[in-house]
Amino acid sequence: MSADPVALEGTLVTEREQWLDGPPHELFKQLRGQCPVHWTSKITEYPEEDGFWSVTTADDVHAVSRDWETFSSATGFTALTEAILPLALAQGMFIGMDPPRHDRLKALFQRGFTPKRIAEHEPAIREITRGVLDRLEGRETCDLVGDVAQPVVARVIGSFMGTAPEDDAIWARLMNTTLGAGDPDMNPEGVQSVMERDVPEIFRRCGELIAARRAEPTDDLMSVLVHAEVDGSQLEEHEIVMGFFLLVAAGNDSTKATYCSAMRALIDDPSQRQLLLEDPALIPSAVEEALRMFPAFAHFRRTATRDVALNGAEIKEGDKVVMWYVSSNRDETRYEDPDRFDVTRNPEHQAFGAGGRHFCLGTALARLELNILIEETLARYPAMTLDGAPADAESPFINQLKTLPVRLTP
Repeated sequence: MSADPVALEGTLVTEREQWLDGPPHELFKQLRGQCPVHWTSKITEYPEEDGFWSVTTADDVHAVSRDWETFSSATGFTALTEAILPLALAQGMFIGMDPPRHDRLKALFQRGFTPKRIAEHEPAIREITRGVLDRLEGRETCDLVGDVAQPVVARVIGSFMGTAPEDDAIWARLMNTTLGAGDPDMNPEGVQSVMERDVPEIFRRCGELIAARRAEPTDDLMSVLVHAEVDGSQLEEHEIVMGFFLLVAAGNDSTKATYCSAMRALIDDPSQRQLLLEDPALIPSAVEEALRMFPAFAHFRRTATRDVALNGAEIKEGDKVVMWYVSSNRDETRYEDPDRFDVTRNPEHQAFGAGGRHFCLGTALARLELNILIEETLARYPAMTLDGAPADAESPFINQLKTLPVRLTP
């Protein structure tokens, strides 16, 4: 990639070839140094979509995150506004709303993710993790993504939402094909299948859950949504469905992504893994470092509600503003040697957002799952090695491995 500022001006950040092997970290490094708020004029694969501003430094991402009146979430929260998942559906999730409705709806979900409720789930999450690892007994190899991470995270979020264990694989498939719609392996039928096949199935299955909870309430989050009132009225069915989708999608992708990338980093640098084996008390610090280096979502987006200047860029009302966490979490002004995985660093980071109204409500659950997954995996397989080439999802939104083949060396 040329370091010429003129060449950078014409760079299209979300072009597929930039993302074949994960995020283009060298490109983001150049942008942070030379063009920290950068204009991408088009998204070639989606010609109907407008271009966008890339915000690449930690300070600027922090500023955009906290100013919801200038940078709105109500007209789309990814670089794509209508492609794949239409705006009308995105606006049914609180992540696609602004205050005051955002705050009221998010407060409903927060009931299921209080520190006390999360702590009460620790024994169950550990049991789920151990049960999944038990299935590897007698095997010499596995795919950490499909054989370990996926079944653990699917059952954990399913237990919160009230879905049946036998449906875990179905919900995982629906989340993976929707969020990874542009990846030819995760969704071989192409992006059009999301609205033609996946979204109707999500609505049908959620409709059955909603009817069941209306007839017989339980203590899961689906019951909370079905029976809750916001501004004196119950939620409409599409709001319940999209709220369910948001939580299941986030629960499915976030922990799976960061756990697998963390395990790959520990395999790649056995000296860092040895530190954890010798002192498991460092695992929480390793989790924070993994969240910094491998945030599960590469970006979220806002839309400018007025003309505004940001770090030398003149942003116009209506322009898309994309916050790149995969860049801000490696900002050289915040982190020494930011591309090095250091389990002793215990950093602050923006993997859960950069503060403000949309800070992730599932942080406690994600941290607990990651701690348990890494701890239990290392206890079983302290000398695990790669057994082939890992593969990254081809996506500028979900930042995750789609395969991580390993040899299960005890």
